[in-house]
Amino acid sequence: MNNNSSYIDISERKLLLRLLDIILIITGVFLASDYTSFSYIDSYNSSIISWLALLGFYFLFFGEVFQLYDLKISASRYKIIKNLFLASLITTFVFVLTPFYSPSLPENRMQIIYLFLLLILPVLCWRLAYISLLFSPKFFKEIIIISHSSTINELLELTKDDHHHNVGKYLSNNKNAGFENFVNIKEANIYEIVRTNNIKEVIINTSGFSTEIIKKINRDLILLFEEGINIKSSESFYEEITASVPKDYLDFNFYKNMNFSCSSNKRFYKLFHRFLDILISLTGLLVFLVLLPFIFILNVFMNKGPLFYKQIRVGKNGQNFTIFKLRSMVVNAESSGAVYAQKNDARITKFGKFLRKTRLDEVPQFFNILKGDMSIIGPRPERPKFVKDLEEKVPFYAIRHVVKPGLTGWAQVKFPYAGTLEEQEKKLRYDLFYIKEQCILLDFKIIIRTITTVLFFKGQ
Repeated sequence: MNNNSSYIDISERKLLLRLLDIILIITGVFLASDYTSFSYIDSYNSSIISWLALLGFYFLFFGEVFQLYDLKISASRYKIIKNLFLASLITTFVFVLTPFYSPSLPENRMQIIYLFLLLILPVLCWRLAYISLLFSPKFFKEIIIISHSSTINELLELTKDDHHHNVGKYLSNNKNAGFENFVNIKEANIYEIVRTNNIKEVIINTSGFSTEIIKKINRDLILLFEEGINIKSSESFYEEITASVPKDYLDFNFYKNMNFSCSSNKRFYKLFHRFLDILISLTGLLVFLVLLPFIFILNVFMNKGPLFYKQIRVGKNGQNFTIFKLRSMVVNAESSGAVYAQKNDARITKFGKFLRKTRLDEVPQFFNILKGDMSIIGPRPERPKFVKDLEEKVPFYAIRHVVKPGLTGWAQVKFPYAGTLEEQEKKLRYDLFYIKEQCILLDFKIIIRTITTVLFFKGQ
């Protein structure tokens, strides 16, 4: 078996990006301190380790906020230059403004510019080299996909733009016109295909195949399993690529595929989650009180009518509660009945667009979070009329209500407004992924992506 392991896995790529970013920044600081006029961070000072640890922490944090470790962003020269500039700028700004933990402000303000350049230049050179050298098919994971023609198209489409996997061969009963490397499953020797094509992973879905074909597949998979080849179900592969559950889960096998017992028994996680809710909501309400006079004045001139409005939404266990928001639509926007908000909705005022882009319209919901009706993170609460309609048309839609609704959530940061039944189903699959996988790390990702949404004015 050919064991060439030149490919770099997804987790390895992310670790490599973070590790080399920090190594290059620290190396640059030491070299600049020793061989140039840069003196803001003195490499011989006894506090150098704590200073560099703080600088590295700030850079990694703002790197997450500005998506420097999103592999799709890292593949684009334009996006990486733009986001790296912003991350380096904010890191420099915050580092300089915490002089109790960082070096004292330098008398020569040019030293601050030098620090910014020490952050951006070495990392930029390395990132451009990464795009040119490491972000090539040579370092993709070679896989084969085994699936019936009724299900293989979606799996093949997943690999088109993910930049991590290369489909060496796909085995099915019929060829897909848009993809090469087809092998008829009836004639295929799976073991030989893997052995001769340097395959690292086999993606398998036996649904739709005859019993005879399934037995043939299993015989070869046993040999591959014994030789250490990774064999993964199509459902697991789909979740890995999309961070949502497959559409196939929303059928009669739902409870076989979805297990909520693990997440429901995490007492420490629930306690931490509630503590986080209270801490963030109190902070958010204090900030809101400071901003409220300015928002009120702008509303008077640009958004004539009441500043606040309230609606009934469906919460945990299907219980209704009253949600509070800043009004972003014209007065009596639903005089002809409740309808879903759409992208570029004509009912949204100019000031309302600003409120939505910055997510300021959602800030009064910190009061709902403090009361316990909502959480910082969870599925967005919908209106009873919409919930009733969706529960009738989308299988297992009511599962969203096993957790508290959230101010932000995985579906919110991964998927825009859902205005059609198909989009609501897609959004549901992101919510179900969160409910199934909920953990502190996933919560952190959602908070970081929400900050990114606010900073880049991506709110809808």
